[in-house]
Amino acid sequence: MARNGTFSALEDRVYILVTGANGYVNALKTLAPRYNTNLHPSGLGFATCCRLVDEFLETRPPFQSLTLIFTARDANKSHATLSRLRLHLQKRAKRLNAPLESRITFQPEQLDLTSLRSVQILSKKLLSSLLRIDAIILNAGYGGFTGINWPLAIWSVLTNFPHSVTYPTYKVSGVGYVTKPQLVSNSTVSSDVKEPPLAEIFCSNVFGHYLLCHFLAPLFSVRPLSIPSRSRIIWISSVEAYAWTFSPSDLQGLHAPTAYESSKRLTDILALTASLPSTKPWTDRFLSISSSSSHADENKNIREPSIYLTHPGICATTIIALPLILHWTMTLAFYLARWFGSPWHTVSAYKGACAPVWIALASQSQLDSMEEDEGAAKWGSSVDRMGEERVTRTEVEG
Repeated sequence: MARNGTFSALEDRVYILVTGANGYVNALKTLAPRYNTNLHPSGLGFATCCRLVDEFLETRPPFQSLTLIFTARDANKSHATLSRLRLHLQKRAKRLNAPLESRITFQPEQLDLTSLRSVQILSKKLLSSLLRIDAIILNAGYGGFTGINWPLAIWSVLTNFPHSVTYPTYKVSGVGYVTKPQLVSNSTVSSDVKEPPLAEIFCSNVFGHYLLCHFLAPLFSVRPLSIPSRSRIIWISSVEAYAWTFSPSDLQGLHAPTAYESSKRLTDILALTASLPSTKPWTDRFLSISSSSSHADENKNIREPSIYLTHPGICATTIIALPLILHWTMTLAFYLARWFGSPWHTVSAYKGACAPVWIALASQSQLDSMEEDEGAAKWGSSVDRMGEERVTRTEVEG
């Protein structure tokens, strides 16, 4: 409850938005109907929500509460995720023998990041229903992988393990994938107007999130005077954000054979350079709002949100569709890589969620002090040989 015995105090409620909170359990269940979904917390988005709930309850005082807004592509996935999150919270409450439902509120929303109209619709809804957002975790994304170059994969694993399962170069990606048309056909639009192509992987992983944050800028920037910390925009990248995969001449990766890795490299560039003097004129406009905004008044101040970059290490998800036996073989290879000393093989999505959740819930002073000396960082979820997770600064090429 709040300091005064209720949950009415605005500063005592935390609002966090997570995109792409639907996992891969359905895919595994299709391959293996007896797969126990309770043994694994699903994909990274869902695991992030679970870990947010757990760490919020562990680290925040009992008078604080959490509103967790999560998105999925359609209503069925949203409802399924909501049911599983409620079950997770019930199990947590039973284990702690405490009524926790009053401290955690789940708010499912629908969002298709490859549809700019969908991004606009959600933004308008949240702007009209929320007073602020304390953190957004930009997790949703699309791999676009079509398979694996098996001869190269086998050779790489046999001759260069565990490097080959840490920085793989044998995944096969689709080339030239574009979104559905974004313009609505009507009589006012000339038939001669040709819509430029919008790369699907780029839109899902980068551009959709970029627009979402721009539209929601008032919810990030306007803060009650009683809340000193800044809102946080948390991008999720990858250890596979290789510099060689990105070309400024093909910003969207439309012609790239490594479109996913290209989009993650672009994510690194956008996040790590956002606070540089040379880029500030553009990032300030990206997140700026008018002082006459309906969200601003004399009891609030306007503070620019902080932008952070994270990655989940290497999780055993189904971003590439594999037969069940190969999925478990991949998982075993990941565990072996961890035992060989790789710090990035988190394997489980829950451990992979360590870095973004820590960034979302850590104190502002702690985050500021950690980036003050060495500058902005790419914070990664890492593990030791026994699987104990921690947050580690990650080297970025260039």
